[in-house]
Amino acid sequence: MVYIELPGKNTRRLSFYLAMEEYVARTLNTLDDCFFMWQVQPSVIVGRNQLIETEVNIPFCKAHNISVYRRKSGGGCVYADMSNVMFSYITRDENVNLTFNRYINQLVLVLYRMGIDAKNSGRNDVMIDGKKVSGNAFYHIPGHSIVHGTMLYDTDMQNMVHSITPSNDKLISKGVQSVRQHIALLKDYTQMSLEEFKSFVRQNLCKETLSLSDEDVIKIEEIEQEYLSERFIYGSNPKYAIVKKQFIKDVGHFDIRLVVKNGIIKDIDILGDYFICGDVDKRLLEPLRGVELNEESIAKALPYPIDDVIMNLETKDFINMLIKP
Repeated sequence: MVYIELPGKNTRRLSFYLAMEEYVARTLNTLDDCFFMWQVQPSVIVGRNQLIETEVNIPFCKAHNISVYRRKSGGGCVYADMSNVMFSYITRDENVNLTFNRYINQLVLVLYRMGIDAKNSGRNDVMIDGKKVSGNAFYHIPGHSIVHGTMLYDTDMQNMVHSITPSNDKLISKGVQSVRQHIALLKDYTQMSLEEFKSFVRQNLCKETLSLSDEDVIKIEEIEQEYLSERFIYGSNPKYAIVKKQFIKDVGHFDIRLVVKNGIIKDIDILGDYFICGDVDKRLLEPLRGVELNEESIAKALPYPIDDVIMNLETKDFINMLIKP
């Protein structure tokens, strides 16, 4: 694996590192596997299909100088600061599911080499003693898969809890003490400092280094502009006549918005913290517009398995979400 290094040591906005992932994937396309680590000032990052107003405590973030960003991968909302480290993994392997599992297993192996008994949760987390130490998400662009996530060395628990406002059935709404009981911080399991940990990870995962130039940075900053746009961060958030919410184990939370007229689906949007494996718009949303809202018609419109679009989602469960009262 090749470690991608930036010129200089200055800390950049979270949006820059998301753009850097894209730049590496689209430009350094002769490399099989690339990896880099980054840290940011206090920031909240929401998943691609989440509504910011239901996931982020905007007033708290503004009052405490916590920046808000959106990424292109699925999954849930996370908090990051300079006390933890973010990982980015870019590979030419286009099988997102296999790539994701391979990457998570590599993280587990690195922690094991540190003497830490870490486990793969089976969805997107790395666990220590049954507590979450790393959450990860992924997305696919033509020719490449991108996986990124957090590794909690330490963090500001007050900021983490109060900047994120998920639905009531999620753990984080229960307060700092409850959250602290369910997350693991690496500082409690190792004598390594954060910088020593970063060096250990790099040495164990990467055999080569590629240093980007100042010209590369300028091109990354051009890509970054999309991530900084208000429309990308906050979205248009259209109001739909019908809202259906459901949680499916091992898949995620869904917030489905529908416009239905005379029993016909006129428009549909699928929000939530699920993981995207394929093109949701082309494979799920477009085929359903103009279709009758009943089991038979929807099944005909989606005659293929959809777990290659949304991870672990079965067609029958999706149809049930759409047609249930």
